[in-house]
Amino acid sequence: MKKVIFALAILAFSTFSLVSCRETKEKTIVIEKEVKEEAKEEKGILERAGEKADKEVNEEIDKKIEEIGDDN
Repeated sequence: MKKVIFALAILAFSTFSLVSCRETKEKTIVIEKEVKEEAKEEKGILERAGEKADKEVNEEIDKKIEEIGDDN
């Protein structure tokens, strides 16, 4: 009986030692995402409105500067 238990113990120990030493294959997955550059370059409605307002204000300022004249 001792020999059977001893044989099973050795068999179990050798089985676990062989299984735990296996190398697992790791897969590396690379995901590339394309970013649309159009979305980055597009300006929002507020930015376009702000630029239009800035342009109009700059024109008015230029007109007033021409009316006043150059001090130098």
